[in-house]
Amino acid sequence: MGWFTLKTYPDFYNAYAESFKQKNKHLETTRFVVFDTETTGLNPKEDFILSIGTVTIQNFNIHVADSLECYIQQENYNAKTVEIHGILKTGSIKKMEETEAIKRFLKHIEGAVLVAHHIAFDVAMINQALKRMDLPKLKNKLVDTGQLYKKTKYVKDHKHYSLDALCKKFHITMHDRHTASGDAYLTAILFLKFAALLKAKKNRPLRLSDF
Repeated sequence: MGWFTLKTYPDFYNAYAESFKQKNKHLETTRFVVFDTETTGLNPKEDFILSIGTVTIQNFNIHVADSLECYIQQENYNAKTVEIHGILKTGSIKKMEETEAIKRFLKHIEGAVLVAHHIAFDVAMINQALKRMDLPKLKNKLVDTGQLYKKTKYVKDHKHYSLDALCKKFHITMHDRHTASGDAYLTAILFLKFAALLKAKKNRPLRLSDF
């Protein structure tokens, strides 16, 4: 046997990877999956995912029925972050193993554009989980609503816009804040508002490349 061997991946990951072979260039048929993670902390290399929540947008409509919510079993808990997200080590919430949650997440986001607020962190957390499963990184196109908001403005700046600050600015009631599903829904509303502002700024129909 030669020094080179082709690495094989499980069927669920191959199905996920295959979903990106046909490029969708039409905005109206693009499926945007807005997601959020709640975690044990803010270091992707040391912390772990506690929950994943999503909501889907297609043709600029939120489809709540096309959503995913997973709570993940974890041994490591940080008392300070529990005060924020409220997810306890034990309790009535049904939890699953991390590998099962990631499998469900990959199935859910096949062929989709991923959207999150300050998306780099959430993607890093998912990628670390994939690494623990000996799988490659996410392949989806990514949209950061923090950066999208800056695109709607005529003067760019380097200011950090938190989810709380933008919800307050656009008068969005913050129900279920600091739950993955709740934050995903808030982010979806912001995404639609920013898309409308961007369309007005460009004075033409939006294209997928605008995001």
